[in-house]
Amino acid sequence: MKLLQIKIIFLLGFISCRTFSPVAYEPPLKPEPVGIYEPNTELQKAILLAIGKVKGLESLDVDSDGNIYGGDKDGRIIRITLKGEIKAIAKTSGRPLGVQFDKAGNLIIADAYKGLLSMDKSGKITTLVAEYNGVPFKFTDDLDIAQDGKIYFTDASIYEQKEYLYDLLEARPYGRVFVYDPKTKETQLLLQDLYFANGITLSKNEDFLLVNETYRYRITKLWLKGPKKGTSEVIIENLPGFPDNITRNENGEFWVALFTVRNDRMDNMHPSPVVKKMIYFLPKFLWPKAQPYGYAMKLDGNGKVLMTVQDPTGEHLKDVTSVIEKKRQLYIGSLYNDRVGIYVLP
Repeated sequence: MKLLQIKIIFLLGFISCRTFSPVAYEPPLKPEPVGIYEPNTELQKAILLAIGKVKGLESLDVDSDGNIYGGDKDGRIIRITLKGEIKAIAKTSGRPLGVQFDKAGNLIIADAYKGLLSMDKSGKITTLVAEYNGVPFKFTDDLDIAQDGKIYFTDASIYEQKEYLYDLLEARPYGRVFVYDPKTKETQLLLQDLYFANGITLSKNEDFLLVNETYRYRITKLWLKGPKKGTSEVIIENLPGFPDNITRNENGEFWVALFTVRNDRMDNMHPSPVVKKMIYFLPKFLWPKAQPYGYAMKLDGNGKVLMTVQDPTGEHLKDVTSVIEKKRQLYIGSLYNDRVGIYVLP
C-alpha cells in the first residue's frame, strides 16, 4: 500500500511539473573570502528593532518623521515609529515586497501577487498595474521611482513568490524590467531574459538603472539615456552571495543586500538538469539550505565593491533582503527574519 501511495504521489508530481524543464548552468568558481570579501562582524553592531514582533519585512522605507515602513508575510503594511510602536496600517492581501514613498507621500508597493500598488496617507490601497498585454505579472518584486514620477519595477519570474526556488533550479531567464507612468497609466517593457530579476534602482542622474540577477550572482546595468540608451551590460558578476534588493544613497553609490552566501551544494548541482529534476521531487527539507549569514555590500556605478558589512553567524542579522541608507544609517530588512536592523556607518 505504501509503495502504491509513493507511486501515485510521484506521478501526480510529474504531471504537475510537465513544464518544469531545468537546464545546465556552469556557475563560476565562487570568489575567495579575502580582500574586500574578507569576513567581518560589522552587522553585529547593528541596533535591533521589533525583535519577535514583525514577520519578514522584506523591504523598508523611512518617512520624513523617521518612521519605518515595510510589508510582512501576512500581507500587512507595518509602521514602526521612533518610539518603537508597531502597527499594521493596511493590508494588500498579497505579499508586499519592495516599498518606496513617492513625492506625494504615497507608499508605492511591489506586491508579489497583486502587482504594483499605491497606499495613500489614510492607508487606502489602489492597484496601479497588475498585468502587461493582458497577462498578469507573476512575481512583482522591487521598484524605484524617478524624479518625473515614473516607476521602474521588476517581475522576477514566471513562478510565484512561494515557488521561487523552482526558478533557481530551472536556471532559465524569466525575469523582466518594466516602467509604469502614473500620468499616462501606460506600462513599457524595458528588459527581459534576466535570471530572476530582483532588486532595481536608478542612478543618481537617472541615466541608467541597475537590476540584480539573483540566480546568476550578478548585477546588470540598463542604459536609459545617452549613446548606449536601450542597451544593457553586466557590471559585476560572480558575487559571493545571492543579490536581493539594491538601493542608491545620496552620493550615488549603491547598497546591495545579499540574502545569503553561495551554496556549494547548489553550485555543484547546476551543471546537471537530471539531478535538478530529481531534487524538484524531493520534500523541501531535503533541498540545499541557505546558510544563516548577514551580508551587504556597497559599490559604485561601475561595479567596484567599496565595502562589505557582514554577520557570519547569522545570529544578529541574516537573510538580508534590503539595505537603505538614510543620514549615515543603514536600515536593514529581511524576507524571513523577525527584526529590523539599523547600522550606523563609521
